[in-house]
Amino acid sequence: GKLVSLAEKENRTLFFDFLPLSLGEAKGKKLRLHLYTVPGQPQLEASRKMILKGVDGVVFVVDSQVERLEAALESWRDLQTNLKELGLDTNKFPIAVQFNKRDIKNSAPVSELKKLFPVADTLQFESIAIRGEGVMETLQGVTKQVLRNLK
Repeated sequence: GKLVSLAEKENRTLFFDFLPLSLGEAKGKKLRLHLYTVPGQPQLEASRKMILKGVDGVVFVVDSQVERLEAALESWRDLQTNLKELGLDTNKFPIAVQFNKRDIKNSAPVSELKKLFPVADTLQFESIAIRGEGVMETLQGVTKQVLRNLK
């Protein structure tokens, strides 16, 4: 598919990015993923909430830098609230957490991040997205969980 991006001058996501992927067929069913990226800024809560309607899984990307943790925690709480408002059980809903920017010196320890952003160990991933490290593993992890839930 083709990435559709609505970015501002500094290449930050303004509203969302969208990438449709076709994965072929499994058991006679067409498998398609519609991937959306949404910004974490507090003023864009309404767009995040709108995009969450009808989703089957979420990848929550955490900026591992110590000075960004409070903002990440605020977005995490916002996600939990929005999922509950949509009637989704946050303990059963597929959420993968990706701890990004692991290459930066002031990154928080992974052990601390796992406590702050609790999900199943199998759905926690370290990444250096700018180099593509850990990105596909995260996508595969959440996709497997979504497919299990759809059975």
